[in-house]
Amino acid sequence: MAWTLLCVAGFFEICWAIGLKYTEGFTRPWPTVGTLVALAASFGCLAQALKTIPVGTGYAVWTGIGAAGTAVLGMVLFAEAASTIKVLSLLCIVLGIIGLRSTS
Repeated sequence: MAWTLLCVAGFFEICWAIGLKYTEGFTRPWPTVGTLVALAASFGCLAQALKTIPVGTGYAVWTGIGAAGTAVLGMVLFAEAASTIKVLSLLCIVLGIIGLRSTS
């Protein structure tokens, strides 16, 4: 259950990171509210997961999911550049997450 919560926390991290773009510096009320709700959900799920998962592993996986997911959505939603090196680097992050999960 802790790993599921950690993955959900990572999903909400992606949501609030992408949401920041839509808030336009916290000047748009509804995107700001959605971003803050996603932020609270992300931290809440992370806190619950860290009751069982070691903090170093949990934090690394949480930030890895958030970083990789946000980078991919940035390419999809905002037409950010997608080079071979960038995609391979994101793959390394995903492989790191898998490695941390398999050794825990």
